[in-house]
Amino acid sequence: MYYYQLRAFHAVATYGGFSKAARQLNISQPAISDQVRKLEGWFNIRLFERKRRSVVPTELGLRLFELTKRMFELEKEAVELLSESEALRTGSLRMAADAPLHSVNLIGAFREAYPGISIKLSIGNADDVLSWLFDFNADVAVLADVPDDPRLESMPLRTDPLVAFVPKTHPWAKRRAITLKELCSEPLVMREHGSKTRLTFEKELEAKQLSIEISIEAEGRAAAREAVAAGIGVGVVSKADFGFDSRLTSITLSDCKGSMTENLVCLKERAKLRTVAAFWDIATKHRKPHAPEA
Repeated sequence: MYYYQLRAFHAVATYGGFSKAARQLNISQPAISDQVRKLEGWFNIRLFERKRRSVVPTELGLRLFELTKRMFELEKEAVELLSESEALRTGSLRMAADAPLHSVNLIGAFREAYPGISIKLSIGNADDVLSWLFDFNADVAVLADVPDDPRLESMPLRTDPLVAFVPKTHPWAKRRAITLKELCSEPLVMREHGSKTRLTFEKELEAKQLSIEISIEAEGRAAAREAVAAGIGVGVVSKADFGFDSRLTSITLSDCKGSMTENLVCLKERAKLRTVAAFWDIATKHRKPHAPEA
């Protein structure tokens, strides 16, 4: 009875405005505004605080949004069940990751197997990625630090050692390896507090009772890379995350046992969705769960 009104409300809450919601539903803005007003009028409630340039759900609106998320996810699952005969020829998959590097290879392999499935990739920090999963804004995620949560299904994809990296003009640039003690003699470019890379590195330092001089804290991998390239200090990253940069070179940390593991994650309740299950199968075939020798 209230389907179209709830759909309109859900779209406005999802996209943060009536105009954006109308474009997504391919209907006019007055039509979607009318549907929301009807819902509010029937129950004598207010679902949004309407501001000049945005709309914000009220407390009741937020509670209803949690229900409509589940409602429309169930609708999506029902449609997928009914369209199984299409054998994944069409559809979409929303992916979130804490870094693009570990995701793009999987996306490439998945697209090769299922070219009709479109993929949206969102990049954020660990908190962002988990929030997108729990809010049903992502179907699968690639994440270094998976919390112990019974709602989550996870699988290790690959494990890589930590390495140092310096500009190619640095005196260490031609060395194959250095020790942690040597590394600590230089000013360091460190990731922000809460970074999994930083936490892993700090545990190594604590175990060896080493102290460091931090030249700068950089928010995110890209900022850390640019700071090192600018000569501000030496950086630390997982071997896989170093990638390639013509300005920089990586150096093995000979006595560092710390490593980083990237995991594929989804909500257990969504693990059997056709697109999620198919992506999981592709990832299983391409994963490299053991750390390569440094």
